[in-house]
Amino acid sequence: MNFQTDKILVTGALGWLGISLVESLVHGLKDHPALAEPKPDLKIRCLVLPGQDGALLKKISDRIEVITGDIRNAEDCARFCEGMSGAVLFHTAGIIHPQKVAEFNAINVAGTTNLLEAAIQAGVKRAVIVSSNSPCGCNPHPDHLFDEHSPYNPYMGYGRSKKLMELAIKERAGRIETVIIRPPWFYGPNQPPRQTMFFQMVRDGKGPIVGSGNNLRSMSYIDNLCQGLLLAALVEKAAGETYWIADRRPYSMNEVIDTIERLLETEFGHKCAHKRMRLPGLASEVAYVVDATLQSLGLYHQKIHVLSEMNKTIACSVAKAERELGYNPTVSLEEGMRRSLAWCVKQGITI
Repeated sequence: MNFQTDKILVTGALGWLGISLVESLVHGLKDHPALAEPKPDLKIRCLVLPGQDGALLKKISDRIEVITGDIRNAEDCARFCEGMSGAVLFHTAGIIHPQKVAEFNAINVAGTTNLLEAAIQAGVKRAVIVSSNSPCGCNPHPDHLFDEHSPYNPYMGYGRSKKLMELAIKERAGRIETVIIRPPWFYGPNQPPRQTMFFQMVRDGKGPIVGSGNNLRSMSYIDNLCQGLLLAALVEKAAGETYWIADRRPYSMNEVIDTIERLLETEFGHKCAHKRMRLPGLASEVAYVVDATLQSLGLYHQKIHVLSEMNKTIACSVAKAERELGYNPTVSLEEGMRRSLAWCVKQGITI
C-alpha cells in the first residue's frame, strides 16, 4: 500500500468497521495481493469517544496515536486534525441506532461537517467517508440494483441524515479531495453484540423471515469493505466520486439464514432448531408505519426499525468500483460467515 503520505486519520476507530480498518492499515489485507503489504512507516491517529478504551488500539501497533474527542465538538475535530497536512482521513464514525432521532443529524450531518472543516483547515489531502445504502432507500422492484446514478430516496431519519451528509461532502469537494463509500449491511470479525444475537436467533430457530424470504440484500464482508476504503484512498481518480462497496452479488434472506445455520451445525458443532420465525410481509409494513410515527415524534426503536426493512430488497451493483478502483470482493457469504463464527469462537463469545 503506497499512500502518498505517512499520515492517516481514522474516526470511529473502535467501531466494528473502524477497528477492522486500523488492523488492515497495520497488517495489510492478505486476501488482496496489492494491499497485502502495509506501508511500514504509517503514523495512524485515531479518534475515540470519551470513555472508550484506546488501549485496544495501542495493542494493534505502537504507531497508533489515540485522541479522545467527539465529532459534534468542532474544537475536538480541530485538535484531531492538527498537524496532519497532506494526510488521508478515513471517516467511519456515525450513528445508526440512536436513542433519539435528533442524534442522526447531530452526528452524521453536523459532526461530519465539523470534521471536514477541521480537515480543510489542517490541509488534509483526501477524506474517504462512509455513507450507507439508506440515502437511496429500498429498490423500486425486486430485480433492480442501485448504482451511483440512482436518485436519492432516503429511508427514514438515518437515510435522510446520510443524504444530507453526502450533500455537505459534495459542497466541500473543491476544498478537499473527497470519496464517498456506500456500504450496505456488513458482517465479519469485530462484530457488535447485535450480530451475535442474530447468529443465536438462527441457531434457536428464530431467524426472522418476513414474507417469502426471497427479497435480496447486498452485504459486505468487512475485509471487502476495508479493501474498498483503502482503494478509495489510493486511486487518484477516485477523488470526487461515490462508490457502492459490497460483496459481488446480493443474497436472499433465505440464503443468508440457511448459510449461517449450515455452518453452525456442520463446522461449529451447534445443534440448530431448523426452524424460522416466519412473519407475513404485512408485519414489515405495519412496523414501517409505527417506525415512521415514532421518528416523527423524535423517538427511535431499533427492533421496530429493523423489522420494517426485513421484507425489502436493498441491493446494489459494485461494477463502478470494480472498473475504476480495481475492487475485487474475493470473500463471499459462506467464507465470510465462516470467518465471523470463527472470530466469535476465538474471542470466547458464546453463540
